[in-house]
Amino acid sequence: MMDYRPLYPAPLRLLSNLVDISLVLGGGAIVLLVFVNAFLRGAAGFDLAWSLEVTAFLLLWTTFLGCAAAMARGAHMRVTEIVESLIPKRGQRVLSIAIDIIIVGVLLSLIVTGYSISQHTWAQKTTVLYWPVGLLYASMPVGIALSLIFHLYNFYTDLRNMPDPQSPHHTDGADAEELL
Repeated sequence: MMDYRPLYPAPLRLLSNLVDISLVLGGGAIVLLVFVNAFLRGAAGFDLAWSLEVTAFLLLWTTFLGCAAAMARGAHMRVTEIVESLIPKRGQRVLSIAIDIIIVGVLLSLIVTGYSISQHTWAQKTTVLYWPVGLLYASMPVGIALSLIFHLYNFYTDLRNMPDPQSPHHTDGADAEELL
């Protein structure tokens, strides 16, 4: 795993930091809302009806923003042991590039699909707060678009710094400072 954020230009680092701040605030708000609502239900015999809608919104938005944060950190799961033991170095390089291109295609597909879902549900309103339901579903194309931005830069960085298959040196992210 390689944390790409130290290699990002300033605007991309700022974007990553804003995503992280949003995750902290969203996660904190979810915990607070759930705790307060459970306390009120148990202690006072009533709950805050709107808190369920807000919590649902926050959960979806933090999920997709979390996807972008994981992409910036290079933290998405990869199983490399089989590939490294069965495929020669040159083949691993080709496979890595192919996988990154496939990821771009999947992310683009998710953005288009998420946008379509959000657009088609925008006129519907939630039952308590009367917020557009499309705002809930907009979390997908927004979070995935941010993921795509980070992935494209990560892909570019990997292509630029990909070791020569004939070289015994292997870049595993432990030498990220050298790339600066």
